[in-house]
Amino acid sequence: MTSRRTASRSLVVASMLSILVLLAAACGGADTTESGTGAATTDDTAEPTDAAEPTDTAEPTDAAEPTDAAEPTDTGEDGDTAAGDDGVRLGILGECEGPFGGFHEDVVGGVVLAMVTQAGATTNSPTSALDGFSDASVAGTPIEVVGIGCGDDTPDTIIREVRRLVEQLDANVVIGPLSGDEGIAVAEYASANPEITFLSGIAGSQEPTLEVQAPNYFRFHGDGAIWNAGLGDILHNQEGWDTVAVIADDYSFGHTSAAGFIADFCGVGGEVVTRVFPPLGTTDYSSFVQQLPNPDEVDGYFWVVGGTGTQAALEAFVNSKGDLTGDQHAGNLFFNPDLASALGPGIAGAYVGGFATLPGDVQTPEIEEYLASADETWESLPGALTGNEPGDPSIAAAFGFFYGYYSAGVALVRGLEAVDGDISGGQEALQAALSELTLDLPYGQISLDENRSGIVDLGISRLVLDEETDEVVQETVAIIPQVDQSFGGTFSDSTPPPGRDFPPCEERDLPWEGNAIPVVDGVPQG
Repeated sequence: MTSRRTASRSLVVASMLSILVLLAAACGGADTTESGTGAATTDDTAEPTDAAEPTDTAEPTDAAEPTDAAEPTDTGEDGDTAAGDDGVRLGILGECEGPFGGFHEDVVGGVVLAMVTQAGATTNSPTSALDGFSDASVAGTPIEVVGIGCGDDTPDTIIREVRRLVEQLDANVVIGPLSGDEGIAVAEYASANPEITFLSGIAGSQEPTLEVQAPNYFRFHGDGAIWNAGLGDILHNQEGWDTVAVIADDYSFGHTSAAGFIADFCGVGGEVVTRVFPPLGTTDYSSFVQQLPNPDEVDGYFWVVGGTGTQAALEAFVNSKGDLTGDQHAGNLFFNPDLASALGPGIAGAYVGGFATLPGDVQTPEIEEYLASADETWESLPGALTGNEPGDPSIAAAFGFFYGYYSAGVALVRGLEAVDGDISGGQEALQAALSELTLDLPYGQISLDENRSGIVDLGISRLVLDEETDEVVQETVAIIPQVDQSFGGTFSDSTPPPGRDFPPCEERDLPWEGNAIPVVDGVPQG
């Protein structure tokens, strides 16, 4: 099994180019294709110009049929569903269409693995998570899947799907969704349906918990801002960056991800001199790159351009500004070693923000056990990182989308344990228990803040040139422990949502400054 997981980690690195294609919407928003209409803000004071807005109305084309129930479901002796009125009727908001459609198997797999390892379930198929599970129960309360929703990264579709799960299929607990704009829509639906418990899948926008604040919506993962905590501290205090230019996709997740870096870099004393926001889905980034300062005018650049846009934007930079010097660049979760295959080894030296899981070089007994459990649960899974072809399940389990849904499933089980399986009374006791949970999970401890959003660990990494293979690899350099959504007081329910000009560039005390845990050869030193 160890050799299988070692091979799996190599395949994760080799598969990241496919992630760039699949992550074209980067955790929220819909595609636009116009270039030349984005906004740039210089010295944090200029008024932004109009940009194309993400559209919320795209309908899925040739969509896979939504699943009304995993087959076979558990049944009682007389043929009625075993969960009955006293059990958990679980709906899963997957993502079978749109830019994240390739991750449908992965996110459902996260929930199934949690039920298998934590609630005694068995899988209904050795080669697909979409067939669901059987015989899950907690404290005598059965858990059955009543349906799997088919999201496409748009709020309209996800609302249609959550209504189908809840209002037609009678789901009383929902896990999901995946993307940021979907998360806002589902949180608003949750607010209107307090008797249903919702656990976010991996939606990374800030608003679901900080602004909507539905008391029955729980997020056991970070948001886009949290995942960049500590990166600005390292770049300013360790690498000597005093000034930075930021280029970010112009939509909810892009704004949130950029906001975390800006708050971090400015908080420790750095200065953001330019902010450029190309519309999501841009294909020609030349006009936006021209708005950036030249390499001799700024210490570095931070990129929040997702999907195929990551490579396209960097290629436009090379054409306009000259060859890449890796140690003058950093990016959020979309930076990865596969960029070197298109851009050359000059990308080595770039720093990378975090995500829900830690980079693959970090191995602990808990991580090894978690990845092994995926390989023991299925013979293979057709996850996104293997091109939706059968591959080792641990490959899917090591990526943040799968893991976010897994964390939600574990939280549901722990919440049910805390109330002895009792979900009566409008689930008030279950929801109160979820609010108080602290989960000890493979990639670190997760608890919730007062708005029921995750307080999490994250890993900062760097793209480096392997001396033996001359290949660019990703190496973890630090773990930032227990970051919460307030970001050291930067964000609250009284501040604007992240946007083109928020947050401002202001120095402030950040609790993790100087407290990063160094990682050497994949081993945390703290």
